[in-house]
Amino acid sequence: MQLTERTRIRNHPERAVPEETEAILSQGLVAHLGFIEDGVPFVIPFTYHYDSATPDLIYLHGSIRSRALEHMATGAPVCITVTLTDGLVYSRKAKNHSVNYRSVTVFGTAREITDEREKFELFDRMVQRYFPGRTVGEDYNAPPSADLGVTALVEVTIDEGNAKARRGNPTGPDDDKPEAAGSAGVIDLREP
Repeated sequence: MQLTERTRIRNHPERAVPEETEAILSQGLVAHLGFIEDGVPFVIPFTYHYDSATPDLIYLHGSIRSRALEHMATGAPVCITVTLTDGLVYSRKAKNHSVNYRSVTVFGTAREITDEREKFELFDRMVQRYFPGRTVGEDYNAPPSADLGVTALVEVTIDEGNAKARRGNPTGPDDDKPEAAGSAGVIDLREP
């Protein structure tokens, strides 16, 4: 993935972690799609499919009536963000409360996938991504053509992007002093 001036981390550049992009996209569950239609910005959450074997592609799906997916299928530029929340950071000073997170923002263009076989294969891989071990025909029924026909699938080619992470303890002026008034620490939200 290409880093550009547009994707350069300006606020806390030391938190840039472009080498973690694939891991974050692989672990994420919700992608927020940003696009502009008729001069109005929209941000819509989607489940998605990402496979590090094809790191420049991400797939979103939804109803064929989805304004977002219909807009994307025109090849319009889009922005996709995935965020993992790792912890809530509390400080002795209100200003220094924060969140430990890892996030990726990518920019790209999309194309609609209409081939029924390709759609089925990608949907099956998406099911495997969210529900490992589930088998079509055994754990769930294969989607009939009618279901595939009313579900839009869009492939986004990632042109550029970057990743950012905040890790660690609170950074308030007295947060490292156990004798100071108040309390400070991190509530870990990662699964064991």
